[in-house]
Amino acid sequence: GRDNQFPYLMALNTLAGRSYNDLMQYPVFPWILANYKSEELDLTNPESFRDLSKPMGAQTPQRLEQFMKRYTEWEDPHTDSPPYHYGTHYSSAMIVSSYMVRCEPFTQHFLHLQGGHFDLPDRMFHSVEEAWDSASRNNMADVRELIPEFFYLSDFFSNHNHFELGTKQNGEVLDDVILPPWAKGSPEEFIRLHREALESDYVSSHLHEWIDLIFGYKQSGPPAMEATNVFHHLFYEGSVDIFAIEDPLQRNATIGFINNFGQIPKNLFKKPHPSKKIYDGSLVGNNSHSSSLGVFFHNLTNLRPSISPIKELKGPVGQIVHGERVYVVEHNKVLVPGNLNRYLAWGNNDQSFRLCNYESDKAIFICEPNYLIGQVLSCVMPNSKTVITAGTSSVIAVYEYLKKLRQLHIKKLLYGHTDAVTCLTASPSWNIAVSGSRDRTAIVWDLSRYAYVKHLVGHIGPIAAVAINELTGDIITTSGSWLYLWDINGRLQASVDTASKTLTTQILCVACSEFREWDRENVIITGSSDGVVRMWSLDYVEVPVSRENSPKKTVKPSKRRQSQSTTDSSEGGFVLLGGDESSKPPINDGYIWKKDLILRAKLTMHTAFERPDNGDPAAVTALAISKDHKIVYVGDEKGRVFSWTVSSRPGKGMN
Repeated sequence: GRDNQFPYLMALNTLAGRSYNDLMQYPVFPWILANYKSEELDLTNPESFRDLSKPMGAQTPQRLEQFMKRYTEWEDPHTDSPPYHYGTHYSSAMIVSSYMVRCEPFTQHFLHLQGGHFDLPDRMFHSVEEAWDSASRNNMADVRELIPEFFYLSDFFSNHNHFELGTKQNGEVLDDVILPPWAKGSPEEFIRLHREALESDYVSSHLHEWIDLIFGYKQSGPPAMEATNVFHHLFYEGSVDIFAIEDPLQRNATIGFINNFGQIPKNLFKKPHPSKKIYDGSLVGNNSHSSSLGVFFHNLTNLRPSISPIKELKGPVGQIVHGERVYVVEHNKVLVPGNLNRYLAWGNNDQSFRLCNYESDKAIFICEPNYLIGQVLSCVMPNSKTVITAGTSSVIAVYEYLKKLRQLHIKKLLYGHTDAVTCLTASPSWNIAVSGSRDRTAIVWDLSRYAYVKHLVGHIGPIAAVAINELTGDIITTSGSWLYLWDINGRLQASVDTASKTLTTQILCVACSEFREWDRENVIITGSSDGVVRMWSLDYVEVPVSRENSPKKTVKPSKRRQSQSTTDSSEGGFVLLGGDESSKPPINDGYIWKKDLILRAKLTMHTAFERPDNGDPAAVTALAISKDHKIVYVGDEKGRVFSWTVSSRPGKGMN
């Protein structure tokens, strides 16, 4: 079976000639849910889902009957047009632009299609529930499907540009898109849950039926008629020879019809598309778990540490990378991306950089950059040819590694900080870098243009560690004991003080899991000066409407797989927190949902100072997660690296 649905649907769209570059043939995705009213979305209930075996026009018996009547009673004395069920399409330039109207450049496309003004407010895309009701039941002229953005782009729900979209007849002012209650007022939560629904076992078991309608054998002919899936003949590729139409008015009208009302994708399958094999055989429920078995954050109660260090260095651990094996280097060293058999070292008295062999530690060559400002405090390599350094001067230097000349050649100096830059990270996936400084700010940089993007402000003190989620683009910063989570556009999502009331500690390193962006149990991991590794997940808590930033009301966090536990396991060395198996009740009057970072677990064995049975505790200075997300690596200031894995003995960790 397919690993997940989203990339498969994108591949089908591409093969069928659909492209982001053409609003008239934009990628088409299905409506997958039918429940936009509940406080909680139950993905184990088949009634939560749309009937994927039927086109949008056949979702309700009443509307289906009307479309079938249109087909059987079709008669047009003015043309020789064959009968059809639908005179409008499920994907068109107008549909795409109306969904994306709050984001440029789609706003301008929409205005162009509308003659320079927005549509009547009552016809604008303003509510997900109303859009579903219109497309599935209420409007005979509306059979639209969705676009890919409904499964990954939260920004198009928000009117960040403050466009004046008008006022509906009932007095409601159009602004942000109204989301279902189960989204908790958060576009990000809508996208996460919507993607989780797309990847659910129920959709996996039925998506082939929708593929048959859109890309397959039910596109046209007798199968389309039987499936109530026949569209106006001009929607079909090759149904009319434009160049054979002699009347210029009729030719232009035909071209305009096709351009404005949509086109059927190219046919990809002549036979029924096979269904996806589901791991557990169930037709409903969450994602099949074949590839998630043993994932550490799904099995926090069973995490156990290695008995002794798996690696030992001469100094504090600075970086851990899980490749074909585990690669570890000390502070002031960074592994060269690629085969990881080399590392770049800095911090020498002569201000030079040394490229060294990983196995022997012998210097391959020593080079002095042709442009150096101040003492280097941090260095990162987004790829094997680019070196980014920063330090006491507050200036960030981008170098190109010239292999033949064995030289670091300056490419760009980046200015923005007002004090020393203490930490750097870079993301090859998103082509951005993030720097943290003693000036209490972090800055996002565009690596394609080597340009400033945005300041991240509001930290309590100097920035100690930064990280980027390669899957989602989320940015993580730390300052003192505080942990901050930002989206890729620099908007603060949540923050939390990780210190206990009795102990002061400082976060020294941070990492995050990157396993299925829709999995709510993904964690941010912090390593601190107290030797404790803490795991955090994004959740929702209730806060008063009038005092959103006031102390939080005590509520149960959202349902998680783990049962609640506050006992410190001396065997496993962890404390499990958060989680409750009961469903969250509807939100109370006067309160709204707000994102918060919830402590899921603490790893204390070997390194934590709070454990009297730890003979040689130490601050945690580096963290890493294996690619399969089954191992967590913890490096400390004494040069030791411990591994944490899921125990084969359920419910009990081991020494």
